[in-house]
Amino acid sequence: MAIVCVGIDLAKNVFALHGVDEAGKPALVRPTVPRAKLLEAIAALPPCLVAMEACSGAHHWAREFQALGHTVKLIAPKFVIPYRLSGKRGKNDAADAAAICEAAQRPSMRFVPAKSLEQQGQLCLHRVRQGFIEQRTALINRIRGLLSEFGIVLPLKAATVRREALLHLEDLPGWANLAVGDCLSEVGRLDERVHEYDRHLAHLARENEAAKRLMRLSGIGETTATALTAAIGNGHDFQCGRQFAAWLGLTPGQYSSGGKTRLGRITKAGDAYLRSLLVLGARAVLAAAKNKADPISRWVRNVEERRGYWKAVVAMAAKNARLAWAVLAKGDAFKLAV
Repeated sequence: MAIVCVGIDLAKNVFALHGVDEAGKPALVRPTVPRAKLLEAIAALPPCLVAMEACSGAHHWAREFQALGHTVKLIAPKFVIPYRLSGKRGKNDAADAAAICEAAQRPSMRFVPAKSLEQQGQLCLHRVRQGFIEQRTALINRIRGLLSEFGIVLPLKAATVRREALLHLEDLPGWANLAVGDCLSEVGRLDERVHEYDRHLAHLARENEAAKRLMRLSGIGETTATALTAAIGNGHDFQCGRQFAAWLGLTPGQYSSGGKTRLGRITKAGDAYLRSLLVLGARAVLAAAKNKADPISRWVRNVEERRGYWKAVVAMAAKNARLAWAVLAKGDAFKLAV
């Protein structure tokens, strides 16, 4: 019988393949396939479903296999684990490939959107920019730690640390003066790099029609808009906006039993970077809502009065996620009621 699904355990040099036929029986079991021969092995198969974990290199291989006529699905690794452990012990590449193959055939399985070269290039800008921001934050905290050794205790606010550290620089002994001065200089360099990447993202947003439509929503600016378009494209991998919000981890976890519905905290599953951008945008919406009378502002003020500030922020972030999906999936056909 023809192979209908192939699971591939990705690696750097040696891959594992596990294919099943229409009856679900193993028809292709190759635990060691060299990297140079992987494309050849997949090209020899008739068009089928090829499943992989969404890990390093997965999007590259997805594009290669799609070009060969296969349907490619990427699965978050945490969704594969139950199928690897069910009824079996131990972990190896062959077992991982079999588990991926099994997980891909489940009708309720959720998949990761495969990204194009353009999308991955845009995400590189976001990842490098975020890396510079994290380096800058770490450096500012290092300055605070160094100064505290000399009795100079500064608050957490970055602008205050920069100003006060510069004022106290001449009071430090020789080597400490040199070290803290170099740190301040490096913070300035990182500021320039972050601003440079902000300009790159602004340029991307101006040239992308989908990003421009997203920026019409309250709380979504150039950074969030370009991150959304790069991460999910047209949003067609999600059936509805709520599914996209759940994918981002902005919906509550459910702990229901015996007919009693219990909702807990948000799951925080999915892309933490996208979720943080939407939450920051929601905070801006909430701050500006006091001076506005549009439906979104009235709604979020009402939620804040009933449930508190942070629940209102998360609710606004989830609403923006659903609206963003509608903008991307429906295009110009989507009209936000005012």
